[in-house]
Amino acid sequence: MPGQPAARRTVLKGAALAGAAGLGAAACSTQSKLGHAETPTPTAPVELGTPEEVPVGGSKLYRDQRVIVSCSAKGQYKAFSAQCTHAGCLLNKIEDNVGECPCHGSHFDTTTGQALHGPATAPLPAVPVRLEGGKLIAGPEA
Repeated sequence: MPGQPAARRTVLKGAALAGAAGLGAAACSTQSKLGHAETPTPTAPVELGTPEEVPVGGSKLYRDQRVIVSCSAKGQYKAFSAQCTHAGCLLNKIEDNVGECPCHGSHFDTTTGQALHGPATAPLPAVPVRLEGGKLIAGPEA
């Protein structure tokens, strides 16, 4: 029967897609371990490291602290939440000052926080950042 293998193939493809869709939904649920947080910005001061870790004209992702820091000129820093404004996933990489969300493919300008490519449309929330004792500190003052 020539129609039978195609039907089986269609059923198997459908099952595979349903399984992949289920994994995607689980990965982006607020119960996942991909970096979701109720508060996307630090609520207390967080030490990030030395300012030399952020290249002039570039950006650095501080994954554990959920913060992105950019440096437009020596000594001039801006920081943003690294949590996507679409579904709350943690951005996973930065290339050429563009941060990428692994869950749905949103892209953000890491120098301004602006959403460049959806589904996210809201910018990343700004985070206060300052130099203190030779270290970059993100979050509100203590």
